[in-house]
Amino acid sequence: MTCPFVPICPKSRKHRTVDYILSKYCPRIEFDSYEDFYDNFKIDVPENFNFAYDVVDEWARVEPEKKALVWINDAGEEREFTFTDISLLSNRAANAFKKLGIRKGDVVMMMLRRRWEYWVCAMALCKIGATIIPATIQLTSKDVAYRANSADVKMLICVDDDYVVEQVEGALPSSPSVKEKVLVAGKRNGWLSFDELIESASDQWERPTGEDATQIDDIMLIYFTSGTTGNAKAVEHSFKHPLGHILTAKYWQQVRENRLHMSVTDSGWAKFGWGKIYGQWIAGAAIFAYDMDKFVPAKLLQVMQDYDLATFCAPPTMYRFMLQEDVAAYDLSSIENFATAGEPLNGEVTIQWEKLTGKKIREGFGQTEGPVLLATYPWIEPRPGSMGKPSPLLNIKLLDDDGYEVADGSEGAICVTGLKEAYPPGLFVGYYNDPERTAEAVGGEYYNLHDMAWRDTDGYCFFVGRNDDVIKCSGYRIGPFEVESALVAHPAVVECAVTAAPDPVRGKVVKASIILAKGYEPSDELTKELQDHVKHTTAPYKYPRIVEYVDDLPKTIGGKIKRKMIRNADGVND
Repeated sequence: MTCPFVPICPKSRKHRTVDYILSKYCPRIEFDSYEDFYDNFKIDVPENFNFAYDVVDEWARVEPEKKALVWINDAGEEREFTFTDISLLSNRAANAFKKLGIRKGDVVMMMLRRRWEYWVCAMALCKIGATIIPATIQLTSKDVAYRANSADVKMLICVDDDYVVEQVEGALPSSPSVKEKVLVAGKRNGWLSFDELIESASDQWERPTGEDATQIDDIMLIYFTSGTTGNAKAVEHSFKHPLGHILTAKYWQQVRENRLHMSVTDSGWAKFGWGKIYGQWIAGAAIFAYDMDKFVPAKLLQVMQDYDLATFCAPPTMYRFMLQEDVAAYDLSSIENFATAGEPLNGEVTIQWEKLTGKKIREGFGQTEGPVLLATYPWIEPRPGSMGKPSPLLNIKLLDDDGYEVADGSEGAICVTGLKEAYPPGLFVGYYNDPERTAEAVGGEYYNLHDMAWRDTDGYCFFVGRNDDVIKCSGYRIGPFEVESALVAHPAVVECAVTAAPDPVRGKVVKASIILAKGYEPSDELTKELQDHVKHTTAPYKYPRIVEYVDDLPKTIGGKIKRKMIRNADGVND
């Protein structure tokens, strides 16, 4: 369908300064050093901030032809959207959803993969003041029902996919709160067509006032964490959450205004909020979305070459698999900054990537519960294996079990401190309908992520592992990530998981479950070679006494390795 043009007043066409939106919320944008950035960066949070009105509609008003989104898929389809397009389409969608009975505070779950309609629907629901649950298309009927019942979901918006439709329809009989289901990019019996809904809807929408208006403490998003065990937690973010991602986009990913940024994630994950909508649009960048059917490293590299990207972000696993291809054969010179998050980055990966592209990978660290918490910012030279340094506003400290900050070189839990003094924008505000867990997590002076790290004398932080994953062996504490990084540095290893295994003498020993690279076969000789490699790369006592070669590793639907499952299968009960 053709998107109509928004009439604007002549004065809105006048030349504007760079960082127009950013300057509304950041008193200062440019900094001379990391120390300057850490001490002086601020975000001003208006009481009625609403991302859809104050960012998307505002860009449409002052720069109507400004590019917002470039979308492609494996079927060869390609579409470009200006902020005017997104503004008007979201107005249509808001009117359509309102007609279906969606009101402020209602919860809507979206399973849309990387479809362009996600951006439109998200802005529409933001305008209404509804709460969005982004969800992966990998969910089973049980998962869908659990989320629907946990959060009283009123409407489902899903991509036209056989598996997704089957799982949703299987969940509906046990999901009484769901009143409507809308289908994107297709038509099916029993489903409302998104295209038909917006085609007949008006593109005019007035920002609500009074009780219907959103406030910054209203709940905008609920993310269900993938979790490695048990039911997923429902993480609540308020309407000020997008402002926290200024840190993520502008200063870690280093997006460029009017240039394309690509983050490789689908809309079902918090990483989408990190890399494909909020901070990027605040900074005036355009989003590049590749709706891939599946991850094919060579195809992704080709796309990265062909679309003049300025910045790029992907999880470490994707970088590892791309390194199995001839990276040097692709022209990636347009990409000014490579970033990674989602799991720890093995140092060898960034070393190899720099050799082939001339550019280092800048790591960032965080959780579903917040924006980027530690990162390799522009003034920081990346160090292999390091997550970088703490973000401003969040008061990150490494604390011991008694809540005291640890010394350089010592392991501590990563914590967001000073919550009573100034609750940082972007950090989650609680767990849905679980006041006890909320109080335990953020009701005190600090939020403990239960991820362990250590800090060197220059202030760089290095990931150790989840507190539960740290291996205690013969009086030593061994972080699995260090051993995994050593193993991945060997050309025979594509991916691995290091866990504790029972031992009659030592109690527990280090075990490595390894996926081999092409051209390598399991053997006693290779096992000895890998063990010696770890001994020479790390401390000798950290080497894996048990090596198991596997075809795959147990993972969450979010792609995180289930180390607990491996431990439990080996007889280690946490």
